[in-house]
Amino acid sequence: MPATIVIGAQWGDEGKGRVVDYFAAQADLVARYNGGDNAGHTVIAEGHKLALHLIPSGILYRDALCLIGAGTVVNPLNLLKEMEALRAAGIEISPQRLKIAAAAHLILPTHKLLDGASEGRRGQSAIGTTQRGIGPAYADKAARVNLRAGQLRDPDAFAAAARTLLESHVLRLTQLYELETMPDLTPLVAQLYEAAQALAPYLVDGVALLSQALAAGQRVLCEGAQGTLLDLDHGTYPFVTSSATIAGGALTGLGFGPKEVTRVVGVAKAYTTRVGAGPFPTELLDETGERIRRVGYEYGTTTGRPRRCGWLDAVILRYAAQVNGLTELAVTKLDVLSGLPALRIAVAYELDGERVTDFPAEWGSEVLARCRPVYEELPGWSAEIGTVRERAALPAEARAYLERIETLTGVPVTFIGVGPEREAMILP
Repeated sequence: MPATIVIGAQWGDEGKGRVVDYFAAQADLVARYNGGDNAGHTVIAEGHKLALHLIPSGILYRDALCLIGAGTVVNPLNLLKEMEALRAAGIEISPQRLKIAAAAHLILPTHKLLDGASEGRRGQSAIGTTQRGIGPAYADKAARVNLRAGQLRDPDAFAAAARTLLESHVLRLTQLYELETMPDLTPLVAQLYEAAQALAPYLVDGVALLSQALAAGQRVLCEGAQGTLLDLDHGTYPFVTSSATIAGGALTGLGFGPKEVTRVVGVAKAYTTRVGAGPFPTELLDETGERIRRVGYEYGTTTGRPRRCGWLDAVILRYAAQVNGLTELAVTKLDVLSGLPALRIAVAYELDGERVTDFPAEWGSEVLARCRPVYEELPGWSAEIGTVRERAALPAEARAYLERIETLTGVPVTFIGVGPEREAMILP
């Protein structure tokens, strides 16, 4: 490999779990490098529809070791629930299969309250977070007051530190947000104490583990959450997440250098979706958009919220290729477009009367909101393609659509998703 990075090339929800699932079958170590349980990777396998929020997708393979890296934020209570759900589906979860980097930061129940209170105060300007406490946990991390997973090793000391942080959050909630109803901290601390006892055996020095794997020539797969346009620095600010979602985030989130990376795979839907607020140039507010949502079942894995749907945006994909150094693209949900008589791809924007081909991320969402898509139209196809397993067997119009994506982005399409099942993929 030795290190392959899989990232989302749009606003998240691109189907990364399917692509990670493919690479995980060949990997020795699968490492999650950013975000928290606001992510949702869905894999359908062996009769189970598995929604993974924090545990790497490689957990489905017995020979793959999984690591939750230092760049993530971990809700210990939710992590235990996810572990139990996987065990109920017959998946082995043990310290021999799953590791948590000691440097990963923790999400406490009051982080979630702060998230909700902050969104509520924004009113019509709300970002549209999942309200899982991700942003407040990263804010506490930056403020150097948060708790790290390594503290779980000493449940007594951790419980005392957790109570102190919980109390500071309650003070903020009452004084800043003027909330009157606060949770009883005693049972919360007791739950966190029990979580520390349960999770302590899973802790590891993440950098050392990864370094040893790479030195031994093992194949490492780096799994990201969300997508390029949700990156804190390079996304559509302020409608972004609180972590580094681009390929560089794998290096900082796991702690290794770029010389180890051989492949950077960007995952993109054959159209574009977005959850939450913020500008969306190719959004379809008509029957076509409704059809894409219905056929593609475009509802959030974590929140269940309906996703906003629109035509494919090549300006976004070119930008993703630039900031991530993509070596290849995986195009998912091509089958959703079957039956549409014509398809559109945004090849440029019109901004204040001028044609622009560069994505204006650094200028902020207010500039993107003024952008109007410049479309190319391509013929659609009517044939169902869910059983197709070779690119050459796709309808000519579908092949032409993929070839146009390659031309517009300068990146080869090596994976093509043609259905929801695990095996419904055209492989390189």
